[in-house]
Amino acid sequence: MKLLAQLHEARWRVAAVLACAAALNYADRAAMSSVFAPLRAALALNDVQIGLLGSVFLWSYALGSPVAGIIADRWPRHRVIIVSLSLWSAVTVLTGAANSLMLLVAARCALGLAESLYLPAATALLAAHHGPETRGRAMSLHSVGLNFGVVLGGAFAGYLADHFGWRAGFWVLGGAGLVLAGLAPRWLAPAPEKCHPLGDSSARGPATGRRAEVWAAWRYLLRVPSYHVLLAKAMLAGVGIWIFLNWLPLYFREAFDMTLGKAGFAGTFMLQISTVLGIAAGGWISDRAAARGTRHRMLVQGLSYLAAAPFLLLFLTRPGFVAVAVAVSVFSFFRGVGQANENPTLCEIMPARFRSTAIGVMNTCATAAGGCGVLLAGVLKKSFGLNAVFAGISVLFVIAGLALIFAYRRWVAGDIERARHADAAH
Repeated sequence: MKLLAQLHEARWRVAAVLACAAALNYADRAAMSSVFAPLRAALALNDVQIGLLGSVFLWSYALGSPVAGIIADRWPRHRVIIVSLSLWSAVTVLTGAANSLMLLVAARCALGLAESLYLPAATALLAAHHGPETRGRAMSLHSVGLNFGVVLGGAFAGYLADHFGWRAGFWVLGGAGLVLAGLAPRWLAPAPEKCHPLGDSSARGPATGRRAEVWAAWRYLLRVPSYHVLLAKAMLAGVGIWIFLNWLPLYFREAFDMTLGKAGFAGTFMLQISTVLGIAAGGWISDRAAARGTRHRMLVQGLSYLAAAPFLLLFLTRPGFVAVAVAVSVFSFFRGVGQANENPTLCEIMPARFRSTAIGVMNTCATAAGGCGVLLAGVLKKSFGLNAVFAGISVLFVIAGLALIFAYRRWVAGDIERARHADAAH
């Protein structure tokens, strides 16, 4: 009993440390969107160039993610996490020293490559520590960290830009990451081989099992139809979410004449606090639904996306601040409920040894599509305005929700069973 209590304590400690790292991961990438206005003035940038700064990060992140997944399936995941945290924090500090568009573009590319190492390793490590009975809640805690990081990066960087210049936020956030990277080895450890009494194979990390073969992973991924639907969903949702994250602070500044700090806070807080609440509720709903059968996680996600979509149509009315707050908050809540089911679903349909590779590929699809969306929003902003761009995101979520429900009815049960057989045979 004492051993079980210690294991329980350790797995939630790992979840808490990863939630802190996740917050800094998203804070560092979100900080840029809150300082677009002073950057545009300081470097004489136009809207397309502003959009490019958001896009190049996502494209480099997409480029690095498949390799990051392979690395995390072949090397100890806790070490990959620490290396990634150290690298992206150092790049964030250096971003504050950039004095030209080209240097900022280079820094954003480097940030994307460094951060791409994190999520495949972190998600798989969480799955290794948490079996199906707690996986939804553990991954929700991690997602809460990610979404809190957007608020932290947006509001904090905007506030510091108002008072100390746009560079200060990058220096403070990067420094905090370097401190956490120095402390993380004390608390972050691989899961023991026998972590769960019921023998959940996800407890075995790459250091204790055979090294995953790259081509075997890719062959397996190609044979999982519900995973292909998750990839399509990731691309559709990625376009919408990254447009919001990059352009909403500037929208509030231009539409409601807010200061940088207030625009950064409004553009991230209402989007992310509602998402955090949705994720918290979604983690509980996910584990409750999984108790009736793990395939139900995908159904919850699909229904949540369909519920979220209509609220963005309010942007077509050119709403005031209160209406925008309601639309974004309700949309974000339902989106958060869906997001809480995404990684647990992926971990059910994939054998443990291929999970990081699967997550890396999904990150590539989501961020590559998101990068295109951010740049396209910059191009369309002048002709149609951000209200029309934001309203158009609702169509993407309807398509994603319908695709998830179709996969739930057609494929996911068989894919989960196939993954269990693959784990048992390994």
